[in-house]
Amino acid sequence: MNIDLVKLGQKIKFERIRRNLSQEELAELSSLSVHGLSNVETGKTDIRYTNLLQISKAFDMRLCELLDFNL
Repeated sequence: MNIDLVKLGQKIKFERIRRNLSQEELAELSSLSVHGLSNVETGKTDIRYTNLLQISKAFDMRLCELLDFNL
């Protein structure tokens, strides 16, 4: 499955802001580095499946919801 990294990053940033989380807070909740999370949010880097799961858990949402780009 090909994932649009820019759209994924926008969705993660949208959900993070909607939940009033800083990048530092989400990085800690999802066991990612702040730099890595920033690169994901800007679509500059790919993300591992396990990290996507950690982010979805931090948001308390299913992975399929995180991958739904209809903001």
